[in-house]
Amino acid sequence: MTKLKLILRSTVANLYFYPAMMLGFVIAIIVGLFSRKKMVYIWDNHLHPLIFKPMLKLCGIEIEVRGEEYIKPGYIFASKHESAFETYAYTGIIKNSVFVLKKELTYIPLFGWGQALYGMIPIDRGAGAKAMKGMLKEAKKRTKDGRNIIIFPEGTRCKHLQVKGYKSGIVFLAEGLDMPIVPVALNSDLCWSKASFIRRPGKVIFEFMEPMRVSDYKNKK
Repeated sequence: MTKLKLILRSTVANLYFYPAMMLGFVIAIIVGLFSRKKMVYIWDNHLHPLIFKPMLKLCGIEIEVRGEEYIKPGYIFASKHESAFETYAYTGIIKNSVFVLKKELTYIPLFGWGQALYGMIPIDRGAGAKAMKGMLKEAKKRTKDGRNIIIFPEGTRCKHLQVKGYKSGIVFLAEGLDMPIVPVALNSDLCWSKASFIRRPGKVIFEFMEPMRVSDYKNKK
């Protein structure tokens, strides 16, 4: 694909995706003011597919999911984080899921408000132990409601194959919820890079790996 064609294709995809996403947030927020349960259902089953699937076609991006047998309730999904792409894609891959995210993100008009009403778990990184306890308290509420927890253990986006170190939050959460962790590898940076306008066609692979318990890992040390 020529550079010009790639730019034009990316432009069309972005011009569709972001306005559609904003409109979707408006609808979801209105519903969420009255019922979170209805908001989640409408977003997951109607708004998200309507917004996300056409965007994939416009970008020429295909999603492949490996290890689907590990996508089930009762696990914490610890995912690599290379791009904003997976934050959109996970809604269609792990049903009824919520993220642990920076509290500041919930302040963003429309996007952040929608995240808060949807039930995402905000964490104040500057609050230390208090933030960890708050995260666990909210996570327990979400799991009780049947939501699946997704956390990005590195706490930030990384380039493909780059590792920035894992935060202690994943261990604290796994022990507090007494749940196994399912590691998830991906390669979204190759198609949808951080802070890049370009959307490269290709295959984004989500690979779910065998569950592990923190206690088992500690026993091996």
